[in-house]
Amino acid sequence: MINEKRDFRVSVVIPSRNRLAYLPRAISSVLNQSFVVQEIIIIDNDSSDETISYVKKKFKKVKVIKENKIGVSHARNLGIKNSSYEWIAFLDSDDEWMPDKINKQFSFLKKVNFKLQLVHTNEIWIKNGLLKNQKKKHLKKGGYIFENCLDICRISPSSVLINKLLFKKFGLFDTKFKICEDYELWLRLSSKIEIGYLNEPLIKKYGGHLGQLSTKYWGVDRYRVKALEKLLINNFLTYDQKIKVLETLLKKINIILLGAANRRNKRIIKVYSKKKNLWSNYYYKYISKKN
Repeated sequence: MINEKRDFRVSVVIPSRNRLAYLPRAISSVLNQSFVVQEIIIIDNDSSDETISYVKKKFKKVKVIKENKIGVSHARNLGIKNSSYEWIAFLDSDDEWMPDKINKQFSFLKKVNFKLQLVHTNEIWIKNGLLKNQKKKHLKKGGYIFENCLDICRISPSSVLINKLLFKKFGLFDTKFKICEDYELWLRLSSKIEIGYLNEPLIKKYGGHLGQLSTKYWGVDRYRVKALEKLLINNFLTYDQKIKVLETLLKKINIILLGAANRRNKRIIKVYSKKKNLWSNYYYKYISKKN
């Protein structure tokens, strides 16, 4: 086990909204870490259950902050702003850490002399109490992985250990995103920095229960399109990165249009047909300028 020094102090941010059934498991997995975590911050995202009173009574050393603005981005951002230490680890309230998660991440970072400022890990998926295998498309990597992150979100927030300086340099979670807020942030970061990856399943992700954001909103690719458009509009990318983003963007727009045609959704067809024309024209003009 590594020694807890000043450089290794960490704040854990756990957003929660009506997750009293799962939150104690998440908090306990932090308290049971082989590395002693210095600060645990629960952001109660306007819960209507007894989250705040329960946590204050059961876990006296845990800091609880109420956030009236609904949304996981609001909650995580408030946690970041109220954190005391250089390193931040996120944990979704329905997920769980393995006991050596933080210790192994800091040991990994120590080996590379803290050259990396973000390290994520592999994960175990459990749905309705049963182990669920990941598919090839969910394969995770480290390094300069921007292109690998374009199609789907490949970094789980619950697996991330991140230096707070990155938020000052590249910004916080975008609160305009109801979902895919993590996908959007990881694209911003991976387009600029090297990402560390520890190929060990150090978190358990639980699925199949009510209230999951991934099942609350239809058409996840709509939010991925929004994230890709944001990257292009903000002129955040190199030429080669823009080409890859445009290609991915047009593929996702075509998927949305196909689904809308099958459902005979005229409004979606109209909106995304305009987007297709706009970005197709931009793509071909952009290529011609390079040539």
